[in-house]
Amino acid sequence: MALKLTVNGEVRCLDPEPIPPTLEAVISALGHNLQLVVAEHNDAIAPRSQWASTTVDEGDNLEIVTIVGGGS
Repeated sequence: MALKLTVNGEVRCLDPEPIPPTLEAVISALGHNLQLVVAEHNDAIAPRSQWASTTVDEGDNLEIVTIVGGGS
C-alpha cells in the first residue's frame, strides 16, 4: 500500500513497513540515518523517543533536517 505524504515540501509516495507505518520506519525508508536527523511531523517537532510509536498517515507533512558537523 503506497503512502502519499509531503516531505520537505515535496509530495512523495512510499511503501514503508510496518502498516500503519511509524515515523521511524518512514524516515528510514526515505534513506536517512536515524541518528543524524531531526524531524517535524505535521508542524510539531517529533521527539526521537516517540518515533517508534508515532504513526504516519496519508497526507501527513514531514520536515526532515540532516545534522551536519563541521566548523572552525
